[in-house]
Amino acid sequence: MLKTSNISFKSINKLAIPAIISGIAEPLLSITDTAIVGNLTLNPTEALAAVGIAGSFISAIIWILAQTRSAISAIIALYLGGNKLEDIKKLPAQIIGINLILSAIIYAITIFFIEAVFKLYNAQGLVLDYAISYYKIRAIGLPLTLFTFSVFGVFRGLQNTYWPMVISITGAILNVALDFILIFGIDGFIPAMHVEGAAWASVIAQAAMALFALLLFLRKTPFNFRISLPFHFEIKRLLSLSFNLIIRAVALNIALYLANAYATKYGTHYIAAQTIAFQIWLFFAFFIDGYASVGNIMSGKLLGEKNPKTIWNLSKQLTKYSLYVALILGLFCVLFYVPIGKIFTNETEVLQLFYSVFWIVLLMQPINAIAFVFDGIFKGLAEAVTLRNTLLIATFLGFIPALLIADYFGLKLYGIWIAFTIWMILRGGILVVLFRKRFLLKA
Repeated sequence: MLKTSNISFKSINKLAIPAIISGIAEPLLSITDTAIVGNLTLNPTEALAAVGIAGSFISAIIWILAQTRSAISAIIALYLGGNKLEDIKKLPAQIIGINLILSAIIYAITIFFIEAVFKLYNAQGLVLDYAISYYKIRAIGLPLTLFTFSVFGVFRGLQNTYWPMVISITGAILNVALDFILIFGIDGFIPAMHVEGAAWASVIAQAAMALFALLLFLRKTPFNFRISLPFHFEIKRLLSLSFNLIIRAVALNIALYLANAYATKYGTHYIAAQTIAFQIWLFFAFFIDGYASVGNIMSGKLLGEKNPKTIWNLSKQLTKYSLYVALILGLFCVLFYVPIGKIFTNETEVLQLFYSVFWIVLLMQPINAIAFVFDGIFKGLAEAVTLRNTLLIATFLGFIPALLIADYFGLKLYGIWIAFTIWMILRGGILVVLFRKRFLLKA
């Protein structure tokens, strides 16, 4: 078990590196779909746009519902720090069960209204048809993904990022292999399935990850999967945390929805370019988020041990390491600026639009690093109300006004990414100020 005083480079990265690998698995699945679909010989631009729109909506649902992962992690870490795990033995199974029921209900509801949803994204014609067919298959994996993420939350609360990493690597490798097989087919054995093949590849990979997660949950944690009543007394606090984090995630996804809706309004090539830029931004976000996960994992445990000084020192270390990662990622992309775009498509107009804004994505990375680290720490401290209010301010007083002003002046993709930059500055800046007010004197 990690000692509270031990926040060295080695001890932090022992948690962070597996968390990074685990975290990038989901965006890696989306990037793989994007890259392969974007290189199809039949309607590649329309297929790329459709996967971007449908993938964005699926990610929105997952991010909203997966907030229970952070709540589970925070509660378990708090009890671990207080050496009271036995008191919450039946809690994980109850919240996982609630997650499964909720995700199944949302899947059933969205299937009936998905065409109307994608029309709100300004999708039409072939793009709309592809997006609907992709979503109806890919969304089957929603309950599977939510189950897996809930198990990840349990392991993180136990200060263990190794097993989530193993599960994620397994799913990512399987998904990439199935993408090539199902999208392009195998002559005489498996027909080419185009966009639907990418969706089925993801669903099969998610099912494998869920099964693996179940086995490890039963064998590697002190908990079981027997759901019993009455509900644990902590379920109220956990659901309250989750509810506030869900409101936060809704605000976050309003920003993402508007970005894609405006890009689609500008034209098919614009949403295709936006899809590539956003997938890279998302990949970087989850990469840097590995250190934010350490903040989530360790700060809850340190709070349970009543150790504010170490929480303060942890924040400084995590900020430093995440900035290093952001700068390395940015430098890599500067060196391979042109080849990176060609991984996703060979459409000249799409590439030109992508290259015109990619530099903004890269400049944002240090800002993102600071925002994500303090986001993770506040999750670990179970400060869901603070996180909720921060996102509401950043979205409704930052992102949306900036987007509308930029659209008025015809900045198009430039405007979208300027709005994203303002959004992240507010997210990080507010949390840094609040954290300093709470912990500086105590440290």
